[in-house]
Amino acid sequence: MLLAVLAVQSAACAPPGAASAAAASSNGSAQAAEPLRSRPTIVSLNPCTDAILAEVAAPGQLLALSHYSHDPRASSMNVSQARRFAATGGTVEEVLALDPDLVVAGDFLPPATRAALNDLGIRVETFGIARSVAESAAQVRRIAALAGHAGRGERLARRIESAMAAAEPVTAQPPVRTILWQPGGIVAGENALVSELMRRTGFSSYSAEQGMGQADYLPLERLLADPPDLVLVAGQERMQRHPVLAKLPRMQRADFDPALLYCGGPTIIRAAERLKAVRSDMHARSGDGA
Repeated sequence: MLLAVLAVQSAACAPPGAASAAAASSNGSAQAAEPLRSRPTIVSLNPCTDAILAEVAAPGQLLALSHYSHDPRASSMNVSQARRFAATGGTVEEVLALDPDLVVAGDFLPPATRAALNDLGIRVETFGIARSVAESAAQVRRIAALAGHAGRGERLARRIESAMAAAEPVTAQPPVRTILWQPGGIVAGENALVSELMRRTGFSSYSAEQGMGQADYLPLERLLADPPDLVLVAGQERMQRHPVLAKLPRMQRADFDPALLYCGGPTIIRAAERLKAVRSDMHARSGDGA
């Protein structure tokens, strides 16, 4: 579980230059290879691409997902849905036994693994971490096109934008000053996808207001000294569940599933719905409109 989260975090914490490289790779990073057949068989080695392919691939086309998606602590998708597919640890031997036409992976795929798969005649496409809804929609469309189901990708991309539109505030309200307190006690950077989701659904980043950046550590003492309006708690560290947090009358708390933090695709729909519910609950308590 930690390996999956750390791998995703390491990509999400990359400097801006790396983001450009990731965006470029998300448009297709396979080395020269034979053209894919119209409905290629696929193995996914990344929990974010797992969720997209589970939505757009045809029955029998997706041979295996990454083993992370079978783990409730690491999956970005519904685990019961994920367990309808086989899982793989991502070794060359496992992938070769499945004999796919295409392997879809994240940018952190080891170069030796990529080279070995290419040498065996298996095409590899890697995708970076989407830093915006627009980047995620482009990835959805690209992955669906690779799978031979461009129409399904377009429909999923439209569902994502519809979910975002539905989650945006319907009345003029000041943004809720919010800290997203992630596993390990760190905060999200302004260039993270989840930060865009928060901005669009009526929240402002209190950590950015305080001069904090991607993966900066937020100690309990700093939070108590200058509390925001809302803390979205996505971790289980002792300080994140400390009883003293309940003694701050003007600060509200809400849980935020860590599975919603790092991936785009259909995960955006669930994240938008959760953020809308949190905001609506806050305004209901205060007697304001949502």
